[in-house]
Order: sequence, then C-alpha cells, then structure tokens
Amino acid sequence: MRIPFKNMPTAMPLACALALASLTLSACSGGETAASAETEGEAAADYERGPHNGRMLRDGDFAVEMTIFEDGVPPEFHVYAYQGNKPLPPEQIQLSVVLKRLDGEENRFSFAAVEDYLRGSGTVTEPHSFDVTVVASHAGQRHSWKYASYEGRTTIAAQAAQQAGIEIEQAGPAVIDQTIDLVGRIELAPASQAEVGARFPGRVMSVHKQVGDRVAAGTLLARVESNESLQTYSVFAPRGGVILERRTNVGDVTGSDPIFIIADPAEVMAVFPIYPRDIERVRPGQAMTVQSLAGERRHQGVIRDFLPLAQAASQTVSARVPLANPDGFWRAGMSVRGKVTVTQREVPLAVRTSGLQAFRDFTVVFAKVGDSYEVRMLELGQQTPEWTEVLGGIKPGQPYVADGSYVIKADIEKSGASHDH
Repeated sequence: MRIPFKNMPTAMPLACALALASLTLSACSGGETAASAETEGEAAADYERGPHNGRMLRDGDFAVEMTIFEDGVPPEFHVYAYQGNKPLPPEQIQLSVVLKRLDGEENRFSFAAVEDYLRGSGTVTEPHSFDVTVVASHAGQRHSWKYASYEGRTTIAAQAAQQAGIEIEQAGPAVIDQTIDLVGRIELAPASQAEVGARFPGRVMSVHKQVGDRVAAGTLLARVESNESLQTYSVFAPRGGVILERRTNVGDVTGSDPIFIIADPAEVMAVFPIYPRDIERVRPGQAMTVQSLAGERRHQGVIRDFLPLAQAASQTVSARVPLANPDGFWRAGMSVRGKVTVTQREVPLAVRTSGLQAFRDFTVVFAKVGDSYEVRMLELGQQTPEWTEVLGGIKPGQPYVADGSYVIKADIEKSGASHDH
C-alpha cells in the first residue's frame, strides 16, 4: 500500500497552534529554482495528491510525488517524477531525501530507478514523523522542498503537563520478575495457640473470661473443685493472647478435654494451595506479596515452608508465608491474594508498563523532547505489571511518559491524527 506524506497538525496549547498556523513551508534557494511544498495556511488534508495518492511537490512544471510503500515489505519511499503532469522516466532523475526527527536524528536516503518510480535506499522507520527535505535534479535543473510530516506528536507546556500528572522516566535496564498469582487464606500460626485444660477432673465453680477477651500470661480463667481432694484450684492462662474458644460453664465437670483455647493474633500465616502445574516452580525462600481482597493492605514476605502432605482431592500442597500482624488486621479465615516471584531477570532496556498505550496497530510509549511528546513504536519482550522489556523502538536513556500517558494519547487524538504521508 502506498501511503502519501501528510502535514499533520498536533494538539497543543492555543498560543502554539496560532503560531504554527502562521508558518509557511518554504523551499530552499541559492542559485536554484525553489517551490513551497504547501501554500500558507493549507490544512493537512488539503495538499495536492498525485495519481498514486501521494503528496505532490511542484516547482514550475516539474513535480515529484512522494509516497511510502509498505504493502508486504518494510516501509520504503516510492517517488514518481512528472514534467508538465506527464510521467518522467525515473532514470532521468537524481533524488535525495533527508528526514529530521524530533530528537535531532537525521535519516538520509538515496534513490535508484525501479520500473516507473524511484525507490529509496532504506527503511522508513516508525514513527513516520519528521521534517522532510527533498532535493531533485533533472535536465541540469535542481529543485528542493521542505515540509513537515508529523504523526503521533503533540506539545504540552511543562506546567500543564505537571498539573495533568504526567510523570517522566528514562528508558533503561530493569529487573523483570516472573510471577504467579495465587489465592489463599489467613490462618493462625500453630505456635501461637494454646489449649488450656483443668489439671484434675472436677466441677467448674466459676468462669472469669469470655470468647474475645484478651488475656496476659497468668490471667485467672476459671476455678475448679477437684473430685478427689474437694479442694478448689485455679486455672490460669499459660500465655498471652485472645480467647478463641470457651468450652465450659459453671457446673460442668472437667475431663481431659481443653476448656479454653487461646491464640496470639499477632502471629498469623498466609496459606496458599499450590497446584500441580506450579509445584515445580514455587519454592521455599521465594518472595511473596500478600494482599487483601480489597487491595488496601499488602505485606512483603517470603515462603517459609510447605506442609508435608498434599490434599488428596486437589493434589495441592500448602505454602505458608508468616505475616506480621501487630494491629490484628489479618484475621484467621480471611481470603487473600498472593503473588510469588519465581524468577528474576535483568534486561538491558525496559519501560514502565503503566506508560504503554495502543496507537494504530502498535504498542507505544510517548517520548519527551523538550515540551514535545511523540510516539515510539515498541518491539516488546517479557511483560509484567510493573515493567515491560523493550527489544526495539526507543533509545536507551530516552525520557518517556511513565505515568499519565493517556493524557498524551487523548491530546494527540484530538488532532484527528491518521497514518497519512
């Protein structure tokens, strides 16, 4: 498909837009004929198109038609020449094109005759957004044009960008974690619980604590009259914690079963069933993020161990992560989410996943140069919620929008941007 050049206006503050509207795209001079690529104030969609739907550049009765061909091949220039609106043999034309990009990079193209057109010497890499200089020679006469062909570019003043919450980082190396998402529950740590029984069988004479009461070690829980000695003795809490269960009342006769269960809620564990497909990748010592279902509380922990037995029905094994719980937020029986890091890999180039946006058929970030922002089409590698590996499309060290990229995309879309050259 041949895609004609365009001069796409970008969304920008009003003062900048008015300034741009006043500019003319003038041609080179100096001992040669010169022509304007566009008339002053010409809208992007109003420039003259040629027989191949390309941009027509005229100088007197000589003209060239600029197109980018990308039907089944990487984008490349196909340029057609005319004299008095009649096609010229391409071998009669000497042509060169220079593209100057937003960051100052220049791409130079020479041309060779192929069939009825001049073919550029290399790939026109994305984005197709640049200032263009075209120089053509025919029959001893030199012609030149300069014009802008932008896409995916906008300008936002620094103060406005700050107010919009746009955050900038530099593309560079990062450590990318491969993670597995799990769902588990909170359980009391086994060592935090104590079963309290009567020392001797007998009748319960008094009960002093209820379920939910917090007790310290040595707190009186009940008094029991021994069946043998008929002496009344006291039952004390062996440790501090909270009364989870009270299994006796006044008048009951105690036996060997516990009459209270006490646990310290500050000692809990997150327990996650690990299914067979993940068992070989999850190991004790791996980092785990434990998160409440509402997402308001997170804990960074480590898998301490696995329970020795698998569940027969599900064939899962239970991984346990100790949690600090000084305020009692994590309660036994709560469901929680877990994210375990199974591998870590350092990559030479990555961007924040939060900065990615869809643009045409590409995944992009927006590079920042001064107060201007422009798409960078990325070739992606491994992706995580935090980082995305980049295999190509942006230079190391390039500032880009890491957060708030939707603001840039919306500003560009307001301009009615299309892939048209």
